[in-house]
Amino acid sequence: MKLNEYQIQAKNTAIYPKDKAVVYPALGLAGEAGEVANKVKKVLRDKTEIKDVSKDIASEIGDCLWYISLLADDIGWDLESIAKLNIDKLQDRVNRGKLSGSGDNR
Repeated sequence: MKLNEYQIQAKNTAIYPKDKAVVYPALGLAGEAGEVANKVKKVLRDKTEIKDVSKDIASEIGDCLWYISLLADDIGWDLESIAKLNIDKLQDRVNRGKLSGSGDNR
């Protein structure tokens, strides 16, 4: 599935009030990202193998993608443009030898 196709289908399942645009998916994304982290934390705690919970983690990542998709739509962007913007940014950092480190303006 292409990212923009996913975004259209995700939007068709969104039922949050339009006056909560941007805020609702941003908060939902934070919550789902926490759920991803929590599943990974439990792997460390329980000393299990990541492969044993990979489907559970993938499901939570999917929930993150849903919120990302809606947030992107709320700010007027499509996912494929965001993906290209990100790769271009990262490639520029690679080209300048600035991939490691911190900060937005490396």
